[in-house]
Amino acid sequence: MTTELLEGCTGVLVLSDGTVYQGLGCGATGEALGEVCFNTAMTGYQEILTDPSYMEQIIAFTFPHVGNVGVNADDVEQLGNDPKRAAKGAIFRDAPTPPANWRSTLSFNDWLVSRGVVGLSGIDTRSLTKKIREHGMPHGVIAHSPSGVFDLEALKAKAREWKGLGGLDLAIDATVTQSAAYTTDLWQWPQGFSDGTKKEFKVVVIDYGVKQNILRALVDIGAEVQIVPAKTSAEDILARKPDGVLLSNGPGDPAATGEYAVPVIQKLVKSGVPVFGICLGHQMLGIALGGKTIKMSQGHHGANHPVKDETTGKVEIVSMNHGFAIDRDSLPEGVVETHISLFDGSNCGIAMTGKPVFSVQHHPEASPGPVDSLYLFERFAQNMRNAKVSA
Repeated sequence: MTTELLEGCTGVLVLSDGTVYQGLGCGATGEALGEVCFNTAMTGYQEILTDPSYMEQIIAFTFPHVGNVGVNADDVEQLGNDPKRAAKGAIFRDAPTPPANWRSTLSFNDWLVSRGVVGLSGIDTRSLTKKIREHGMPHGVIAHSPSGVFDLEALKAKAREWKGLGGLDLAIDATVTQSAAYTTDLWQWPQGFSDGTKKEFKVVVIDYGVKQNILRALVDIGAEVQIVPAKTSAEDILARKPDGVLLSNGPGDPAATGEYAVPVIQKLVKSGVPVFGICLGHQMLGIALGGKTIKMSQGHHGANHPVKDETTGKVEIVSMNHGFAIDRDSLPEGVVETHISLFDGSNCGIAMTGKPVFSVQHHPEASPGPVDSLYLFERFAQNMRNAKVSA
């Protein structure tokens, strides 16, 4: 084994093409292997790093100052506390700053250590972002060693030999293991979270790696929420007599997860129950309706993406986090495109003609991000009301 002592350096990012970024390690010591992407959000680093959609990924934050609001128990997006069900590594331009916020209960760096997330600061994140924009999301290893000793050739080999997210079903690792109810409403000033009181609908959420704010948004529209594991059968879901079914976000390749999820979704659509898909759920609904998905070069990750709702003509600023997308050219007759990205024109929404079935690529629940597209939950609610009337 050949090791190198890098003077003044305690952290590195090594990419599969052999590129090495040297900086200062933070968070947990050790190594993390994954796909490297960048996120352009200016706020919400805790929510981003606890989003299960980031499993097997290393996130480079383009906003330079991270850590200033610390962390707290409320801003965790994953269900449960398993850190393996979220991002593996994090990269910052500046070293994480001490917390200065009344909601903070722990410093960001200590929190990274507690979760085993390897961090790296002090590198040129603009250079890394430009590299990803021009060449796509690379495979990489982030490493933190207080000694400054690294086996760079071994790290390069690990990055080079990793097979990546293509063909990888991660939803099976992100999902809950048993059914559960969820009752928490959206965060409100000044009381924070509380249990929802409206009970107008029963919604079953198929959990492929769901974010808690999706569940809160459902409670907010008056849903009694039941979460079920990713491999739950359509028969079991319909036996619960739901007014609607939500297909959640999640990590990995939609085609791989779709091997067991798509037949279930097709049966749900055929039953006539209103269906709403978000992110991974959107992609798998597209596959279930006859479309195909593609791997994106750099993906969309941030809280500031412009999307146009073709049904209203409205342009919204939305939160996004995805590395796969529906190929619009593959959409069959009877499925219409409802939303498009104004950054690159990629598909961001579909709906079935004549059926209460629709989905979006972006995250209407945000967290972090704007609430421009929160109305989509009300659209789902109206579909469920209409279905009740016609039943």
